[in-house]
Amino acid sequence: MLLVLLPCSRPVTQEPTSSTKCLAIIQRFLPFCNAIIRATIEKGSPAKALLYFKSLHSSGALRPDHRTLALVLKASTFSPHLSCAAEVHLRILKLGLQRRTRLSSSLFHLYLSLDLLNDAFSLFKDIVFLKTDPFYGNLLIMRFLGKNDCENSYKVFKKMPVRDKVSWNSMIAGAVRSSRPNEALLLYRRMMLAGVEPDCFSFSTVLSACARIGALGHGVLVHRLMAEKEAGYESNPILCSALIDMYSKCGRIDLARKIFDSAKRISRSVSIWNSMITGFAVHGLAGDALQVFDEMTLEGILPDEVTFVGILTACSHCGMVREARFYFEAMQQKFHVKPRLEHYGAMIDALARAGKLTEAMKMINDMKIEPDAAVWRSLLGACRRHGRYDVAKTIMGKMSRFSCSCDYVLLSNICSSAKRWEQAECAWRAMMERGLRKGRGLSWVEADGRVHRFKAADRSHYNSDDIYMVLGELMKKAKEVGYVPVTESATRDVSEEEKEETLSCHSEKLAVAFCVMKKGRHEFGDICVSKNLQTCWDCHEWMKAVSNVLRRVIVVRDRIRFHRFEGGACSCGDYW
Repeated sequence: MLLVLLPCSRPVTQEPTSSTKCLAIIQRFLPFCNAIIRATIEKGSPAKALLYFKSLHSSGALRPDHRTLALVLKASTFSPHLSCAAEVHLRILKLGLQRRTRLSSSLFHLYLSLDLLNDAFSLFKDIVFLKTDPFYGNLLIMRFLGKNDCENSYKVFKKMPVRDKVSWNSMIAGAVRSSRPNEALLLYRRMMLAGVEPDCFSFSTVLSACARIGALGHGVLVHRLMAEKEAGYESNPILCSALIDMYSKCGRIDLARKIFDSAKRISRSVSIWNSMITGFAVHGLAGDALQVFDEMTLEGILPDEVTFVGILTACSHCGMVREARFYFEAMQQKFHVKPRLEHYGAMIDALARAGKLTEAMKMINDMKIEPDAAVWRSLLGACRRHGRYDVAKTIMGKMSRFSCSCDYVLLSNICSSAKRWEQAECAWRAMMERGLRKGRGLSWVEADGRVHRFKAADRSHYNSDDIYMVLGELMKKAKEVGYVPVTESATRDVSEEEKEETLSCHSEKLAVAFCVMKKGRHEFGDICVSKNLQTCWDCHEWMKAVSNVLRRVIVVRDRIRFHRFEGGACSCGDYW
């Protein structure tokens, strides 16, 4: 036997294509086959190593052991191959090699490199050590979340007997990114109950969830815990920016300003200033936003792209067209910030809201960037507000293919406002034909330590009967003080009574009725409602009347800005 091996010891390091007859005999001995595969990989030919393995395996000349499979996986990492991965997975299970840590780990990483996340998940479930080491579960969770697949990421999370801080943070961040703020808050509470200490990332993500739905109570609790756990958090621009953003979006711009005044003395991060400017912008406090901007430049802090989006938005919400033009020019000439789509969008919105539709159209035509749907959408919204169906028709021709349901809804609303019911129905049909569905209006309020969600005409709430009874009373009282339903806000050609009925059950009205039911009609304290869409004219007029009836402040944060209703008037001055 030794005589046979010696002459053939040199060809072992050769590539498979140059194998001799003697080598063919040796190939039946597993250690030599492994040596050939290893040598081929080391020579930089992983693809040839895989072909060699497949040819031997298919001919029955090779019965691989864990060393062979490890080499095949190593070759596959350089030259990912689906069939090899599946074959190795099958062999691992067939040979009972699940306990081989390195082998299973290599296969797991191979599946990830091939983007076969479901196969990686199957392996994860089958092999115990993968589940008990949170590193592998975290990798899989992050890959699923990268594809916005929250369902599978949660399945992985549930299968993990050991979860570390990264596991919880990833799930919370994924819930926030996929617009599931309630789920993010629930995960955060479970994390705390599990005894996992939150860190800077945990706090900033949860504060973002609170900001999304206006959960002020939850945000305050997070702030208190953060003050205990994160000593000197005022010097952390990420946490301070998150706090300013949370308080701003929860309606407490005064507390946001307090955090800002404290943080700016310690940190010179532009993100803190941007958060404050944006907060003032969404509250319609353009004067305060511009004052912060001036203070910022005096401090020698250079504004960036985000700063000017906030400034232009503030000007837009307050009808300050001249100021918007000034800052749009200064952004380019003085601060050398190249305008992006967001800046053009805010500037066009400022012009369109002020009724300067021709100038807005000219700016779009002169843009050096291709306008996106959001730019056209802001112009279409202005067409509806100013009754310019003629301009809307021109825009519709340019937006030949709408990208989402909200575009069709806006188009339908414009047609409805112009009493062009047939065209409105056509817009709805076109939306249905494309398989798009209208996003439902949702409103949130916080009460009894919980966030309550309402949909239009919602009867799923456990207090539904009482809510509708209170809503009926509020409707009656509002009409007594001058509220007249704005039936032009209805989008269907039905009777006036049906239009009124539809408008009366909008989600923000149900949310206000719930707050009145919970807190009492004569109790003081602001009613705070968050909404995912822009509030309609009818709800806007109704809120003004109800604030007068209740002698209470009603704060509504819609998709665009804050509305503070008090004594029958709104902070927006009916300019929104």
